[in-house]
Amino acid sequence: MSYFRPDIDELVGYTPGEQPQAGKFIKLNTNENPYPASPSVVRAVQAVLERGLARYPDPLATGFRERAGAVLGVDPDWILCGNGSDEILTLVTRAFVAQGELLRLPYPSYILYKTLAQIQGARSQEIAFAQDWSLTDDFAAPAAGLRLAFLPNPNSPSGTMLSPARVLELAERLPCPLLVDEAYVDFANDNCVKLVAQCEKVMISRTLSKSYALAGLRFGFIIAQPQIIAGLRKVKDSYNCDALSIAAATAAIDDQEWLADNRRKVIATRRRLTAGLRTLGFQPIESQANFVWAPHPGLPVRPLYEQLKQNRVLVRYMDYAAWGDGLRISVGTDDQIDACLGLLKTMI
Repeated sequence: MSYFRPDIDELVGYTPGEQPQAGKFIKLNTNENPYPASPSVVRAVQAVLERGLARYPDPLATGFRERAGAVLGVDPDWILCGNGSDEILTLVTRAFVAQGELLRLPYPSYILYKTLAQIQGARSQEIAFAQDWSLTDDFAAPAAGLRLAFLPNPNSPSGTMLSPARVLELAERLPCPLLVDEAYVDFANDNCVKLVAQCEKVMISRTLSKSYALAGLRFGFIIAQPQIIAGLRKVKDSYNCDALSIAAATAAIDDQEWLADNRRKVIATRRRLTAGLRTLGFQPIESQANFVWAPHPGLPVRPLYEQLKQNRVLVRYMDYAAWGDGLRISVGTDDQIDACLGLLKTMI
């Protein structure tokens, strides 16, 4: 006998990328940053440990919000922090979408979005990207029960993004709030932060997992107008960010010199990866993220994924009906990318 709700029993659940706990792998499958975080992060964590962990953390992560606000040019009261941007997505879904109501998302994109709707007992509607990875006005069309839309920008798996002007156009047409998921935006040429002040329906989620090399820490945040932040505060856990993550995240976002250097290295290697894949016959899309989506017009790529894994190189294999299958390869160090490309060359 099951005591779970029927929709939970039927739920498949989100499956993260492989995280091997033993042995040595080249991990290019979960879009982690290949470089160590800023040295100031280590110092900040050590300082917290020296003070001790007997007291509860600041429930609003005030120090981080003040520093992030200064970096991003927004009022700290327009920021709410979470246990990774995944918790931010959960909070927004919980706050806006009731059981039986509708969450809209583009397809293909981050598969967790649909899972969050299922957990909520809500419906989800996928609006397909066009072949050029643009979104038509169908994404903003009214629909019964539509309460929230998610838009990853840059998108995964494609690494493509919509311009801020197009995002604003969609947001103004939508009859509901729009959460712009900017998990990878520090590797892109533009962002949508300025839209939050222009349209109260626009919310921006960010994470420190990718560009600040803190995937193991779990810290993210949302930027929205203060009336939205006030509502979200009602539904978050009391102490959803611990003292170590707040201190580390504050130190990380304070070190913009480190971020600029890391961004430069990742983008340079992304170019090398894209060019190398093209020489092997792949048709990689120009990416605005820290990964590259690489379909191959003449070969099935699943066997390539499996052979790479046998050689202890992990990438992500994905298959979509209208776009076919491809490899999503995270940008690692130059040595890691050279090893991956070298193996692929022996297989093709």
